[in-house]
Amino acid sequence: MSLKYKIIPVTPFQQNCSLIWCEETRKAAVVDPGGDLARIRSAIDQEGVTVEKILLTHAHIDHAGGTAELSKTLGVPIEGPHKEDNFWIVGLPQQAQMFGFPAPEVFTPDRWLEDGQQVTVGKQILDVLHCPGHTPGHVVFFHRESALALVGDVLFHGSIGRTDFPKGDHGTLVRSIREKLFPLGDEVAFIPGHGPMSTFGRERASNPFVSDHRG
Repeated sequence: MSLKYKIIPVTPFQQNCSLIWCEETRKAAVVDPGGDLARIRSAIDQEGVTVEKILLTHAHIDHAGGTAELSKTLGVPIEGPHKEDNFWIVGLPQQAQMFGFPAPEVFTPDRWLEDGQQVTVGKQILDVLHCPGHTPGHVVFFHRESALALVGDVLFHGSIGRTDFPKGDHGTLVRSIREKLFPLGDEVAFIPGHGPMSTFGRERASNPFVSDHRG
């Protein structure tokens, strides 16, 4: 029995919200519910799973905008991101105004996450890696048995996260990718916050920002 996933693009930014679940227990988590909650609830119903928590990689509006409402609707706790992203959560209403999103409710996660901790989904265990750079409190979820990582906006197929937002830092982001993600193994597939999936091996070989031959 393993971890299953379904990618649900949400918001005008086509953010990859993920529904992940334990095949054995049918217990699930929603990762980064940025909005379009009817679409997310429809996916939950289609798969016939029971959501037990919300997981957040970081607190930008397209990833976290629907969090408070979904948490209340489903009666489930919120885990993540790292506490360094609290200023982004507090600023969700301003983010919404700036990007033309519906005004979201500010929330406090039930559990802030730290590097080296773990989260559970049913009987499945995912490692938490603190990977700052895009935001200071960004975390990545890694399921070792499936060789699957949910990386939010740290890394994309052929690109990396933006670092021009408050408290973003390009050098820190590159270090997060090279020192935290790539050592997990070339075979690891990842779900990025936007766009198609890829593998760490493919990005090490060809990503113009972080490939091995960039030195």
